[in-house]
Amino acid sequence: MDVDQPLPLLGGLSPARFMQRHWQKKPLLVRQAVAGIKPLLSRAELFALAADAAVESRLIVRGADGWQLKRGPLARRALPPLAQRDWTLLVQGVDLHDERAHALLQQFRFVPDARLDDLMISYASDGGGVGPHFDSYDVFLLQTHGRRRWRIGRQKNLSLVEGLPLKILADFQPEQEHVLEPGDMLYLPPRWAHDGVAEGECMTYSVGFRQPSTDEVVRELLQRVADDANDLVGDAAYRDPDQPATDQPGVLPPAMLEFARSAIEKALNDPRHLSLLLGEWLTEPKPSVWFDAGDAAGDASPLQVVLDRRTRMLYDAQHVFINGEGFSASGQDARLMRTLADQRRLTAAQCARLSAGARDLLSQWQAAGWLHER
Repeated sequence: MDVDQPLPLLGGLSPARFMQRHWQKKPLLVRQAVAGIKPLLSRAELFALAADAAVESRLIVRGADGWQLKRGPLARRALPPLAQRDWTLLVQGVDLHDERAHALLQQFRFVPDARLDDLMISYASDGGGVGPHFDSYDVFLLQTHGRRRWRIGRQKNLSLVEGLPLKILADFQPEQEHVLEPGDMLYLPPRWAHDGVAEGECMTYSVGFRQPSTDEVVRELLQRVADDANDLVGDAAYRDPDQPATDQPGVLPPAMLEFARSAIEKALNDPRHLSLLLGEWLTEPKPSVWFDAGDAAGDASPLQVVLDRRTRMLYDAQHVFINGEGFSASGQDARLMRTLADQRRLTAAQCARLSAGARDLLSQWQAAGWLHER
Protein backbone atom coordinates (compact mmCIF):
# COMPACT_ATOMS: atom_id res chain seq x y z
CA MET A 1 0.00 0.00 0.00
CA ASP A 2 1.26 3.46 -0.95
CA VAL A 3 0.48 5.40 2.23
CA ASP A 4 0.78 8.72 0.33
CA GLN A 5 -1.85 7.77 -2.28
CA PRO A 6 -5.34 9.27 -1.69
CA LEU A 7 -7.99 6.63 -1.02
CA PRO A 8 -11.78 6.78 -1.56
CA LEU A 9 -11.96 4.66 1.62
CA LEU A 10 -10.67 7.68 3.56
CA GLY A 11 -12.64 10.32 1.68
CA GLY A 12 -9.76 11.24 -0.60
CA LEU A 13 -7.21 11.46 2.20
CA SER A 14 -4.05 9.42 1.94
CA PRO A 15 -3.41 6.98 4.80
CA ALA A 16 -0.49 9.17 5.88
CA ARG A 17 -2.71 12.26 6.04
CA PHE A 18 -5.51 10.39 7.79
CA MET A 19 -3.15 9.16 10.50
CA GLN A 20 -1.79 12.67 11.00
CA ARG A 21 -5.15 14.43 11.09
CA HIS A 22 -7.64 11.96 12.51
CA TRP A 23 -6.13 8.84 14.09
CA GLN A 24 -6.85 9.02 17.84
CA LYS A 25 -7.69 12.72 17.38
CA LYS A 26 -11.06 13.40 15.75
CA PRO A 27 -13.86 11.60 13.86
CA LEU A 28 -14.14 11.36 10.10
CA LEU A 29 -17.33 10.82 8.12
CA VAL A 30 -16.81 9.43 4.61
CA ARG A 31 -19.67 9.23 2.17
CA GLN A 32 -19.34 6.29 -0.23
CA ALA A 33 -16.08 5.08 1.27
CA VAL A 34 -16.82 1.74 -0.44
CA ALA A 35 -19.16 2.62 -3.26
CA GLY A 36 -21.62 -0.07 -4.31
CA ILE A 37 -20.85 -2.32 -1.36
CA LYS A 38 -23.20 -5.19 -0.61
CA PRO A 39 -23.22 -7.35 2.52
CA LEU A 40 -20.39 -9.86 2.23
CA LEU A 41 -22.46 -12.42 4.12
CA SER A 42 -26.16 -12.94 3.67
CA ARG A 43 -28.44 -12.75 6.67
CA ALA A 44 -28.68 -16.56 6.69
CA GLU A 45 -24.88 -16.94 6.58
CA LEU A 46 -24.47 -14.51 9.46
CA PHE A 47 -27.09 -16.33 11.53
CA ALA A 48 -25.31 -19.62 10.81
CA LEU A 49 -22.05 -18.17 12.13
CA ALA A 50 -23.81 -17.02 15.29
CA ALA A 51 -24.93 -20.61 15.89
CA ASP A 52 -21.35 -21.90 15.69
CA ALA A 53 -19.73 -22.56 19.09
CA ALA A 54 -16.35 -21.46 17.68
CA VAL A 55 -17.69 -17.98 16.88
CA GLU A 56 -18.21 -15.22 19.45
CA SER A 57 -21.71 -13.75 19.19
CA ARG A 58 -24.14 -11.73 21.30
CA LEU A 59 -27.84 -10.95 21.10
CA ILE A 60 -29.02 -7.62 22.52
CA VAL A 61 -32.72 -6.92 22.92
CA ARG A 62 -34.40 -3.80 24.26
CA GLY A 63 -37.93 -4.45 25.42
CA ALA A 64 -40.49 -3.56 28.04
CA ASP A 65 -38.24 -5.05 30.72
CA GLY A 66 -35.22 -3.02 29.60
CA TRP A 67 -32.01 -4.27 28.05
CA GLN A 68 -31.25 -7.99 27.77
CA LEU A 69 -27.99 -9.64 26.70
CA LYS A 70 -27.54 -13.25 25.63
CA ARG A 71 -24.22 -14.75 24.57
CA GLY A 72 -23.77 -17.31 21.81
CA PRO A 73 -23.79 -19.79 20.34
CA LEU A 74 -27.22 -18.67 19.20
CA ALA A 75 -29.34 -21.06 17.18
CA ARG A 76 -31.81 -19.47 14.76
CA ARG A 77 -34.69 -20.31 17.09
CA ALA A 78 -32.94 -18.30 19.83
CA LEU A 79 -33.18 -15.13 17.73
CA PRO A 80 -36.30 -12.95 17.74
CA PRO A 81 -38.60 -12.82 14.70
CA LEU A 82 -37.32 -10.59 11.91
CA ALA A 83 -40.36 -8.37 12.23
CA GLN A 84 -39.71 -7.70 15.93
CA ARG A 85 -38.22 -4.28 16.64
CA ASP A 86 -35.26 -3.30 18.80
CA TRP A 87 -32.90 -6.26 18.62
CA THR A 88 -29.31 -6.60 17.47
CA LEU A 89 -27.07 -9.56 16.69
CA LEU A 90 -23.31 -8.98 17.02
CA VAL A 91 -20.93 -11.50 15.44
CA GLN A 92 -17.28 -10.97 16.34
CA GLY A 93 -14.14 -11.90 14.40
CA VAL A 94 -15.91 -12.65 11.11
CA ASP A 95 -12.59 -12.19 9.28
CA LEU A 96 -11.34 -15.38 10.98
CA HIS A 97 -14.15 -17.42 9.44
CA ASP A 98 -14.77 -15.88 6.03
CA GLU A 99 -12.29 -14.99 3.28
CA ARG A 100 -14.44 -12.10 2.03
CA ALA A 101 -14.43 -10.46 5.43
CA HIS A 102 -10.69 -11.09 5.76
CA ALA A 103 -10.11 -9.39 2.38
CA LEU A 104 -12.11 -6.34 3.47
CA LEU A 105 -10.09 -6.05 6.67
CA GLN A 106 -6.87 -5.91 4.62
CA GLN A 107 -7.90 -2.49 3.31
CA PHE A 108 -7.19 -1.09 6.79
CA ARG A 109 -3.59 -2.31 7.01
CA PHE A 110 -2.25 1.25 6.88
CA VAL A 111 -2.49 0.77 10.66
CA PRO A 112 0.12 -1.72 12.03
CA ASP A 113 -1.07 -5.33 12.21
CA ALA A 114 -0.10 -5.30 15.89
CA ARG A 115 -3.04 -2.91 16.37
CA LEU A 116 -5.56 -4.30 13.88
CA ASP A 117 -7.96 -6.62 15.66
CA ASP A 118 -11.02 -7.89 13.83
CA LEU A 119 -14.16 -7.31 11.79
CA MET A 120 -17.47 -7.46 13.65
CA ILE A 121 -20.82 -7.57 11.86
CA SER A 122 -23.90 -6.08 13.49
CA TYR A 123 -27.32 -7.10 12.21
CA ALA A 124 -30.21 -5.05 13.58
CA SER A 125 -33.95 -4.97 13.16
CA ASP A 126 -35.74 -1.63 12.98
CA GLY A 127 -34.80 0.42 16.06
CA GLY A 128 -32.05 -1.99 17.04
CA GLY A 129 -28.87 -0.80 18.71
CA VAL A 130 -26.71 -1.34 21.77
CA GLY A 131 -27.36 1.99 23.50
CA PRO A 132 -25.09 5.03 23.91
CA HIS A 133 -21.61 3.89 24.87
CA PHE A 134 -17.92 4.47 24.26
CA ASP A 135 -15.09 2.17 23.24
CA SER A 136 -11.53 2.27 24.54
CA TYR A 137 -10.24 1.62 21.01
CA ASP A 138 -10.51 3.15 17.53
CA VAL A 139 -13.32 1.93 15.29
CA PHE A 140 -14.41 2.26 11.66
CA LEU A 141 -18.18 1.81 11.21
CA LEU A 142 -19.01 0.80 7.63
CA GLN A 143 -22.66 0.61 6.59
CA THR A 144 -23.33 -2.26 4.17
CA HIS A 145 -27.12 -2.65 4.20
CA GLY A 146 -29.99 -0.39 5.21
CA ARG A 147 -29.62 2.82 7.20
CA ARG A 148 -28.32 3.56 10.68
CA ARG A 149 -28.55 6.87 12.50
CA TRP A 150 -25.46 7.70 14.54
CA ARG A 151 -25.27 10.31 17.27
CA ILE A 152 -21.75 11.02 18.51
CA GLY A 153 -20.07 13.31 20.99
CA ARG A 154 -16.97 13.98 23.07
CA GLN A 155 -18.22 12.64 26.36
CA LYS A 156 -16.87 14.09 29.60
CA ASN A 157 -19.16 12.23 31.98
CA LEU A 158 -18.34 8.53 31.50
CA SER A 159 -20.54 7.21 34.31
CA LEU A 160 -22.68 4.22 33.36
CA VAL A 161 -26.22 3.14 34.11
CA GLU A 162 -26.03 0.72 37.03
CA GLY A 163 -27.57 -2.72 37.01
CA LEU A 164 -27.51 -3.29 33.24
CA PRO A 165 -25.78 -6.12 31.33
CA LEU A 166 -24.40 -3.50 28.92
CA LYS A 167 -22.11 -0.52 29.49
CA ILE A 168 -24.58 2.25 28.66
CA LEU A 169 -23.79 5.88 29.39
CA ALA A 170 -25.96 7.45 32.07
CA ASP A 171 -25.84 10.96 30.60
CA PHE A 172 -25.13 10.81 26.87
CA GLN A 173 -24.51 14.25 25.34
CA PRO A 174 -24.46 13.96 21.52
CA GLU A 175 -22.91 16.76 19.46
CA GLN A 176 -23.34 15.47 15.91
CA GLU A 177 -25.83 13.27 14.06
CA HIS A 178 -25.28 11.35 10.82
CA VAL A 179 -27.39 8.86 8.90
CA LEU A 180 -25.21 6.27 7.17
CA GLU A 181 -26.35 4.47 4.03
CA PRO A 182 -24.64 1.54 2.25
CA GLY A 183 -21.03 2.47 1.45
CA ASP A 184 -20.80 5.27 4.04
CA MET A 185 -18.28 4.99 6.86
CA LEU A 186 -17.66 6.75 10.17
CA TYR A 187 -14.32 6.67 12.00
CA LEU A 188 -14.31 7.31 15.76
CA PRO A 189 -11.27 7.68 18.02
CA PRO A 190 -11.21 6.02 21.44
CA ARG A 191 -13.67 7.28 24.06
CA TRP A 192 -15.87 9.13 21.58
CA ALA A 193 -19.40 8.33 22.73
CA HIS A 194 -21.76 7.00 20.07
CA ASP A 195 -25.25 5.60 19.70
CA GLY A 196 -26.32 3.88 16.49
CA VAL A 197 -29.99 3.08 15.84
CA ALA A 198 -31.19 1.08 12.83
CA GLU A 199 -33.77 2.72 10.59
CA GLY A 200 -35.29 -0.48 9.26
CA GLU A 201 -33.29 -3.69 8.92
CA CYS A 202 -29.57 -2.94 8.58
CA MET A 203 -26.06 -4.36 8.72
CA THR A 204 -23.01 -2.47 9.96
CA TYR A 205 -19.42 -3.69 9.79
CA SER A 206 -17.11 -2.56 12.60
CA VAL A 207 -13.34 -2.63 12.17
CA GLY A 208 -11.86 -2.68 15.66
CA PHE A 209 -8.32 -2.25 16.93
CA ARG A 210 -6.28 -3.80 19.69
CA GLN A 211 -5.32 -1.32 22.40
CA PRO A 212 -3.45 -3.07 25.21
CA SER A 213 -3.56 -1.40 28.62
CA THR A 214 -0.49 -0.95 30.78
CA ASP A 215 -1.68 -3.48 33.35
CA GLU A 216 -2.39 -6.03 30.59
CA VAL A 217 1.10 -5.58 29.11
CA VAL A 218 2.73 -5.93 32.53
CA ARG A 219 0.75 -9.10 33.37
CA GLU A 220 1.44 -10.76 30.04
CA LEU A 221 5.12 -9.91 29.72
CA LEU A 222 6.06 -10.50 33.35
CA GLN A 223 4.42 -13.92 33.21
CA ARG A 224 6.51 -14.72 30.14
CA VAL A 225 9.63 -13.36 31.83
CA ALA A 226 8.85 -15.60 34.80
CA ASP A 227 8.58 -18.61 32.50
CA ASP A 228 12.07 -17.83 31.17
CA ALA A 229 13.53 -16.80 34.55
CA ASN A 230 16.11 -19.57 34.80
CA ASP A 231 17.53 -18.82 31.36
CA LEU A 232 17.56 -15.08 32.03
CA VAL A 233 19.03 -14.85 35.53
CA GLY A 234 20.06 -18.36 36.58
CA ASP A 235 19.25 -19.85 39.97
CA ALA A 236 21.96 -18.44 42.22
CA ALA A 237 20.78 -18.42 45.83
CA TYR A 238 20.70 -15.37 48.07
CA ARG A 239 23.76 -15.17 50.34
CA ASP A 240 24.46 -12.83 53.25
CA PRO A 241 27.84 -13.68 54.84
CA ASP A 242 28.05 -10.13 56.25
CA GLN A 243 24.63 -10.19 57.92
CA PRO A 244 25.10 -9.13 61.56
CA ALA A 245 23.06 -10.42 64.44
CA THR A 246 19.85 -8.43 64.86
CA ASP A 247 17.57 -7.47 67.70
CA GLN A 248 14.85 -6.55 65.13
CA PRO A 249 14.14 -9.88 63.45
CA GLY A 250 10.96 -8.55 61.82
CA VAL A 251 12.80 -6.00 59.68
CA LEU A 252 13.13 -6.79 55.96
CA PRO A 253 16.89 -7.00 55.29
CA PRO A 254 17.98 -4.24 52.88
CA ALA A 255 20.40 -6.67 51.23
CA MET A 256 17.53 -9.03 50.41
CA LEU A 257 15.57 -6.17 48.85
CA GLU A 258 18.62 -5.28 46.76
CA PHE A 259 18.97 -8.95 45.74
CA ALA A 260 15.37 -8.96 44.51
CA ARG A 261 15.71 -5.62 42.70
CA SER A 262 18.89 -6.74 40.95
CA ALA A 263 17.30 -10.02 39.83
CA ILE A 264 14.26 -8.24 38.38
CA GLU A 265 16.40 -5.65 36.60
CA LYS A 266 18.58 -8.36 35.12
CA ALA A 267 15.51 -10.26 33.87
CA LEU A 268 14.15 -7.15 32.17
CA ASN A 269 17.44 -5.70 30.98
CA ASP A 270 17.62 -7.43 27.60
CA PRO A 271 15.69 -5.32 25.04
CA ARG A 272 16.01 -8.07 22.45
CA HIS A 273 14.40 -10.63 24.73
CA LEU A 274 11.62 -8.20 25.71
CA SER A 275 10.92 -7.61 22.02
CA LEU A 276 10.79 -11.37 21.48
CA LEU A 277 8.23 -11.79 24.26
CA LEU A 278 6.12 -8.88 23.01
CA GLY A 279 6.06 -10.20 19.45
CA GLU A 280 5.13 -13.70 20.59
CA TRP A 281 2.30 -12.32 22.73
CA LEU A 282 0.90 -10.03 20.03
CA THR A 283 0.80 -12.84 17.45
CA GLU A 284 -0.73 -15.42 19.75
CA PRO A 285 -4.05 -16.60 18.25
CA LYS A 286 -7.23 -15.94 20.19
CA PRO A 287 -8.40 -18.87 22.35
CA SER A 288 -11.20 -19.71 19.92
CA VAL A 289 -8.89 -19.92 16.90
CA TRP A 290 -7.76 -23.29 15.59
CA PHE A 291 -6.07 -24.37 12.36
CA ASP A 292 -6.75 -27.27 10.01
CA ALA A 293 -3.58 -29.30 9.65
CA GLY A 294 -2.12 -29.19 6.15
CA ASP A 295 0.39 -31.26 4.21
CA ALA A 296 4.09 -30.55 4.47
CA ALA A 297 5.63 -29.26 1.26
CA GLY A 298 7.37 -31.84 -0.90
CA ASP A 299 10.77 -31.70 -2.55
CA ALA A 300 9.49 -30.08 -5.74
CA SER A 301 10.21 -26.45 -6.54
CA PRO A 302 8.34 -24.27 -4.03
CA LEU A 303 5.08 -22.73 -5.13
CA GLN A 304 3.64 -19.41 -4.03
CA VAL A 305 2.66 -19.47 -0.35
CA VAL A 306 -0.13 -17.46 1.26
CA LEU A 307 -0.72 -16.95 4.97
CA ASP A 308 -3.93 -18.43 6.32
CA ARG A 309 -6.48 -15.75 7.20
CA ARG A 310 -6.22 -16.71 10.88
CA THR A 311 -2.43 -16.37 10.98
CA ARG A 312 -0.88 -13.41 12.76
CA MET A 313 2.65 -12.52 11.66
CA LEU A 314 4.90 -9.64 12.76
CA TYR A 315 8.63 -8.90 12.80
CA ASP A 316 11.28 -6.67 14.33
CA ALA A 317 14.93 -6.04 13.50
CA GLN A 318 16.08 -9.47 14.78
CA HIS A 319 13.01 -11.72 14.76
CA VAL A 320 9.94 -12.88 12.93
CA PHE A 321 6.86 -13.85 14.94
CA ILE A 322 4.05 -16.09 13.82
CA ASN A 323 1.10 -17.38 15.83
CA GLY A 324 2.80 -16.99 19.20
CA GLU A 325 6.24 -18.28 18.18
CA GLY A 326 9.39 -16.22 17.66
CA PHE A 327 12.37 -16.97 15.41
CA SER A 328 15.70 -15.22 14.98
CA ALA A 329 16.21 -14.04 11.42
CA SER A 330 18.89 -12.20 9.50
CA GLY A 331 20.11 -11.57 5.97
CA GLN A 332 18.04 -12.50 2.94
CA ASP A 333 15.86 -14.90 4.93
CA ALA A 334 14.84 -12.05 7.23
CA ARG A 335 14.06 -9.74 4.31
CA LEU A 336 11.87 -12.38 2.66
CA MET A 337 10.10 -13.28 5.90
CA ARG A 338 9.33 -9.59 6.42
CA THR A 339 7.87 -9.53 2.92
CA LEU A 340 5.70 -12.50 3.86
CA ALA A 341 4.46 -10.64 6.95
CA ASP A 342 3.77 -7.41 5.01
CA GLN A 343 2.31 -8.90 1.83
CA ARG A 344 0.94 -12.11 3.43
CA ARG A 345 2.34 -14.09 0.50
CA LEU A 346 5.59 -15.05 -1.22
CA THR A 347 5.94 -15.84 -4.91
CA ALA A 348 7.57 -19.04 -6.09
CA ALA A 349 10.67 -17.04 -7.08
CA GLN A 350 10.88 -15.53 -3.58
CA CYS A 351 10.43 -18.94 -1.93
CA ALA A 352 13.27 -20.32 -4.08
CA ARG A 353 15.65 -17.68 -2.65
CA LEU A 354 15.08 -18.81 0.94
CA SER A 355 17.71 -20.92 2.67
CA ALA A 356 17.08 -24.62 3.24
CA GLY A 357 16.37 -23.88 6.92
CA ALA A 358 13.84 -21.18 6.11
CA ARG A 359 12.11 -23.39 3.54
CA ASP A 360 11.92 -26.09 6.20
CA LEU A 361 10.15 -23.59 8.48
CA LEU A 362 7.65 -22.83 5.72
CA SER A 363 7.05 -26.56 5.38
CA GLN A 364 6.38 -26.84 9.12
CA TRP A 365 4.01 -23.87 9.01
CA GLN A 366 2.21 -25.39 6.06
CA ALA A 367 1.80 -28.68 7.91
CA ALA A 368 0.35 -26.73 10.86
CA GLY A 369 -2.14 -25.00 8.56
CA TRP A 370 -0.60 -21.57 9.12
CA LEU A 371 0.02 -21.01 5.42
CA HIS A 372 -0.96 -22.64 2.15
CA GLU A 373 0.50 -23.24 -1.31
CA ARG A 374 -1.27 -21.59 -4.21
